[in-house]
Amino acid sequence: MTLDSNNAQIGIERRSPSYWRVIVNNPPFNICGPDMLPQLGAVVTALETDPHVKVVVFESAVPGFFLTHYDFIPPLEATTSMAAGPTGLPPLPDMLVRIGRSSVISIAKIRGRATGVGSELALASDMRFASREKALLSQWEIGAALVPGGGPMTRLSRLIGRGRALEVLTSGNDFDGALAERYGYVNRALPDDELDDFVDALATRIGSFDKESLAVIKQHVNAETLPPDTSVAPEWDAFIAAVQRPAAQEKIAQLMQMGLQKNPDVEARLAEYTGSLWR
Repeated sequence: MTLDSNNAQIGIERRSPSYWRVIVNNPPFNICGPDMLPQLGAVVTALETDPHVKVVVFESAVPGFFLTHYDFIPPLEATTSMAAGPTGLPPLPDMLVRIGRSSVISIAKIRGRATGVGSELALASDMRFASREKALLSQWEIGAALVPGGGPMTRLSRLIGRGRALEVLTSGNDFDGALAERYGYVNRALPDDELDDFVDALATRIGSFDKESLAVIKQHVNAETLPPDTSVAPEWDAFIAAVQRPAAQEKIAQLMQMGLQKNPDVEARLAEYTGSLWR
């Protein structure tokens, strides 16, 4: 696995020139923050510019966690001061948009919790496959008086329909692999002991096909399904505005006192803890 430094939170394993695995490794909870964003940006740029890669699988090296919520410890300025990406969007929505637009076929392999940013990375990917026993997907933000920022309102609405998107977004509940499959949140939920072999076989098969034809197919599907940047951009602005509101500041502080980002039980049962704030 290629890591840029001892502090790398994301690595690339090139299974072949055409098939890459991108592995998130930021224990103990795979929390996403301003330190991770440039690393993810470098991965996206590599996918865009490598002449051989055809398929990429996003996955985790941390047991129990695919990728979780944004980091609330650094000051907000550490995020808001970051330069916009090539699309003109702030770094996180920029990278998620570029993953969708890239000619590379992207697959999210979800084993563990995909919450907030993790759900948004999965939604930005072309396909999602989940462990039936171990996957948990959610947009948890409403439980902390927040608004999601990585485009899930537009992407979920297109993917699973208005009613189910609103259920996910306004309940803050967890969706296990089986329910996520039934809703269309993921392509399939597979028995955990079959997930790796299935995704590896699918990615290997896709990687064996003609790169130009794959790119043209994705281009035409994108034209019918991807949201415009004008829909994605306001979601990030709404997230930044929400973080600064007194209600969100109060709920985040309460969650931090309970052990958010420190206590494994809080991170594993986030929906229960956020629900307790409103009782």
